[in-house]
Amino acid sequence: MHTVTEGRGLLFGGDYNPEQWPEEVWEQDAKLMRDAGVNLVTVGVFSWARLEPEPGRYDFGWLDRVLDLMGGHGIAVDLAIPTASPPPWLGHRWPQTLPVDEGGHRLWYGSRNQFCPSSALYRERSQSITTALAERYAGHPALAMWHVGNEYGEVCHCDESAAAFRAWLRDRYGDLAALNEAWGTTFWSQGYSDWAEVVPPRRAPYIINPTQRLDWWRFCSGELLGHFREQRDILRARTPDVPVTTNFMGFFKRVDYWSFAGEQDVVSNDCYPEPGNPLTPARTALTHDLMRGLAGGRPWLLMEQATSAVNWREHNLPKPPGQFRLESLQAVARGADGLCYFQWRASRFGAERFHAAMVPHAGADTRLHAAVREHGQELRTLAGVAGEPVPARVAMVFGWESWWALEERGRPSDRLNAVDQLLSYYVPFFERGVSVDVVPPGADLSAYALVVVPNLFLVSDEHAAALTAYVNGGGVLVVGPFSGVVDPNAHVRTGRFPAPLREVLGASGEEWQPVAGPVACAWQGGAGFAAESWTELLQAEGAEVVAEFAEGDLAGRPAILRHPSGEGVAWYVGTMPEPAALSALAGRALADAGVRGVLPDLPQGVEAVRRGEVLFLLNHGAATVRVPIPEPGVDLLTGSPAEGHVTLAPRAVVALRPEVVPA
Repeated sequence: MHTVTEGRGLLFGGDYNPEQWPEEVWEQDAKLMRDAGVNLVTVGVFSWARLEPEPGRYDFGWLDRVLDLMGGHGIAVDLAIPTASPPPWLGHRWPQTLPVDEGGHRLWYGSRNQFCPSSALYRERSQSITTALAERYAGHPALAMWHVGNEYGEVCHCDESAAAFRAWLRDRYGDLAALNEAWGTTFWSQGYSDWAEVVPPRRAPYIINPTQRLDWWRFCSGELLGHFREQRDILRARTPDVPVTTNFMGFFKRVDYWSFAGEQDVVSNDCYPEPGNPLTPARTALTHDLMRGLAGGRPWLLMEQATSAVNWREHNLPKPPGQFRLESLQAVARGADGLCYFQWRASRFGAERFHAAMVPHAGADTRLHAAVREHGQELRTLAGVAGEPVPARVAMVFGWESWWALEERGRPSDRLNAVDQLLSYYVPFFERGVSVDVVPPGADLSAYALVVVPNLFLVSDEHAAALTAYVNGGGVLVVGPFSGVVDPNAHVRTGRFPAPLREVLGASGEEWQPVAGPVACAWQGGAGFAAESWTELLQAEGAEVVAEFAEGDLAGRPAILRHPSGEGVAWYVGTMPEPAALSALAGRALADAGVRGVLPDLPQGVEAVRRGEVLFLLNHGAATVRVPIPEPGVDLLTGSPAEGHVTLAPRAVVALRPEVVPA
């Protein structure tokens, strides 16, 4: 991010779509942006039809004027490669470039994202517009970053995609015998005798082969990554000093962001928190921590958020005053070096007419735009935070392949899903002010005192061995239910579960038992608690039984176990404890690891996170609270000194830099 933020402090701005407005509005926009502290705009995300009105004929004059205008007002440009929305002429002349759904129906233009990622013609046209833009704007003083595509996630089941899928499978397996073995095609008479028989998982009478589906997920994510790489490589060849990004969408299932992240110069994300959900602050924090993990601990960019209501939920609630500022500063606290919005000026027409913007339909003389200006100006006080890390001694393991494999049809229960399970384990750390890094399976865990694996349904022998070595080397590990169940082919590991982690956990199981309602459990020598939805028939094999089931067929059987192994400790949780019990478990695991939050006994609704030397305190609650602070400091946002405690109104934020306060 240093190549983007250098000399600018924190980035502030949003998507700018000048092609939607008469040119006389552009000058007004530039002045309003400057007054609001905007220093970065994304231009051209959906402008392919304007830039190339017919095949091979480019019209860059208007874009020249936009970049010159932005540069003249000191505003950097994140210039988009507009391949997320091809012009109608592409689909009209070459309908084979349009995507086909799993039922064989072709999807048409008139919306966006109407392309087949495997289409050679679409990719050729994508490379052409990329090359033209790179050659046109290489060296332009306003150009600060390239933005390839938009929210990658398209899937196509057409014949061209099928051919590409077969080629991918040939490369992966070599021959049909290996594919049949990996897919387990002796089940339901699915054996393939000719590569031509192999197709994507199209609509079928009943459940699709789960390994076929898993490989399809892998292939589709890889096709999108290949499309990104083609454009990125063109840009790097012509503008090697200009960073390249594309925008993620948090926990978006279709694309393995671990594979994408290392291919980008800057990790970017779009984040639209769900209003009215009490778990939203924690889920948003978890998403930001994922982005920081994808960035390898480096700063990342919040590419899109909303100043108020979006337009794509069924009932779109506006944000109360102070809410978008709170959400924006939450991202800064968790490692963002840039805060951008969709979009600068609210659209008069099109599908997103009622999506909030930095300048609403009512214009600049409004409460909302005044808040935008104030926020843009106050971000200058946080310039020193740019580039600073968010230290964490706790990691949570999350992998896309395990997510894909877990949530196939035909599993014991649909109440155990990957992201909800991750969030349930994350909340107790969030509430304690314990920073967490989200890492992929197989990550280097040596920097962490505690590693939490809420669910790792699919695990390779190599990754299981790494977790075992981590514990034996002195780490503390917590493993959640239904983990270590299948191998990378999604084949169930036979024998007692979780087979590859059995030794380090000191426990094993023989049955998974979803339950209809809450099940009573009890801590050894302590209080009771409830478990939900899921239980397992377990036995201790050297582990201490920390909690057991207290009713039903499993009464007296282990529910939670703790096992010293080597120099470390491993915990296994064979159920889904209620939130209070998960919090108690987190507290015990943190004690094992010797980790404490940045502040003890945080008031309910208060988030605490340290970035560099700055302590951020954010009040997500509805009441004013008093928060004790460990040392004197100065709130960078207001310049006010603080000692002993700070008082936080609802939606208030302080950013405390340690400083001796004069007596």
